[in-house]
Amino acid sequence: MIQFKNKLLNIKMPHTYVILGIILLSVIALAYIIPSGEFDRVLDESSGKMIIIPDSFHYAEGIKPHFFDIFLTLQKGYVSAAGIMFLMIFAYGYVYLLIDNGTLNSVINILIKALGKKTYLIIPVGMLIFGVLGSTMGIYEEVYGMVPVFIGIVTALGYDAVVGGAIVFVGVATGFAAATTNPFSVGIAQSIAGISMYSGIEYRILIFIVFEVTVILYLLQYARRVKKDPKKSILYGEERTLIFPFKQKEAVITVRQKICLMLFVFTIAMLLYGTTKLGWYINEIAAMYLMMMIITGITSGYSTDKICKTFIKSTQSMVGSMMVVGFTRGIVLVMQNAKISDTIVYYLSSILYGRTKYISAIGMLFIQNIINFFITGSSSQAAITMPIMTPVADIIHLSRQTAVLVYQFGDGFSNMFWPTACAVECGLMGIPINKWYKFMAPLFLIMVVLQIIFAALSVLVYV
Repeated sequence: MIQFKNKLLNIKMPHTYVILGIILLSVIALAYIIPSGEFDRVLDESSGKMIIIPDSFHYAEGIKPHFFDIFLTLQKGYVSAAGIMFLMIFAYGYVYLLIDNGTLNSVINILIKALGKKTYLIIPVGMLIFGVLGSTMGIYEEVYGMVPVFIGIVTALGYDAVVGGAIVFVGVATGFAAATTNPFSVGIAQSIAGISMYSGIEYRILIFIVFEVTVILYLLQYARRVKKDPKKSILYGEERTLIFPFKQKEAVITVRQKICLMLFVFTIAMLLYGTTKLGWYINEIAAMYLMMMIITGITSGYSTDKICKTFIKSTQSMVGSMMVVGFTRGIVLVMQNAKISDTIVYYLSSILYGRTKYISAIGMLFIQNIINFFITGSSSQAAITMPIMTPVADIIHLSRQTAVLVYQFGDGFSNMFWPTACAVECGLMGIPINKWYKFMAPLFLIMVVLQIIFAALSVLVYV
């Protein structure tokens, strides 16, 4: 038994690109197996989204990829993902400059002194903050720039990059999935379903608390294990490009660094305001990071040449991560061109008819999780699935609140697992997807069990 366990643990996972290549080939195969089809769409005035007409599905002509199209699709994927790729470049470039000018190093030294022997507190406090932001305001991409910051902090405290990345990514993703007032998931889904905005919030608050406590305890356990024995890290022996050059010294901060820190706080505040009040998204967020990188460089006393050289140096370490993002986008384009996404939604939804409430609720949950592999983006998934799931819920006498709940579960939690969703975050963390799965798989299984329990209980709660 012990030998089998050791063999299982020592199984070498394929390289990230090999995994993605297998997924790409599988999707191409599905493009030939699954018939092309689509729903008719109409503008929903309440949500401002193009939503499908439930009974309008019809077969259509899609583009079946040929051999050369495999490589052409990847090229188009990189072009299509340019927005998110440049967001990664500028976000990391800005943070890298804060590292280079010593600001982040000084802040960490002050933090170490303040926390004393309780450095582990950064895990629950950080995850809770990001969780609340995701759950209430729908914050997600806005925190990308914080990933290298927290990786730098926790590695300096004796943990690994997984801990730093998980504080931000798992924290905000869990909050986004276990949403309370998230306008981009709960808000849009409830609007399309025709129920009062943010109604049924009491049950969702309970769900948020349970999930946040679960992920915090899981990460604390992993972090303690890694700090006690670095060989326990899933990244042990892994060559990483995103390395934080921390130097422990006296906890002091210069005047220039104080100004840079205030500029950093201003940046985060502006991102929150811009995304919630001004309608900012990827392009505006990226531009904000670029602008603040230049301003911070000037404030640090850097010449224009040094700012440029620092930016180039930071970009060099991000190339591998950006390539992964473009690759996953290519996979999505294959599905779009072949027009199989709507067909998958149609076939999966038809399974629910004639089922009991409990089976239907759990069935909806798994369907939404599967769909999230093919349709990334919370508002897009809501616009496509809720017009279907709402009448299905009515037919089987299932509460529309339950339909909304399982949608937000399926849309949110699987973002931490499906490669079409988590590749961006893995890129930001500088962690290969295969290594991330080693950390995330047990936690995701726990999440699945909790989702099933809460989905089933919602049948009783939402009568």
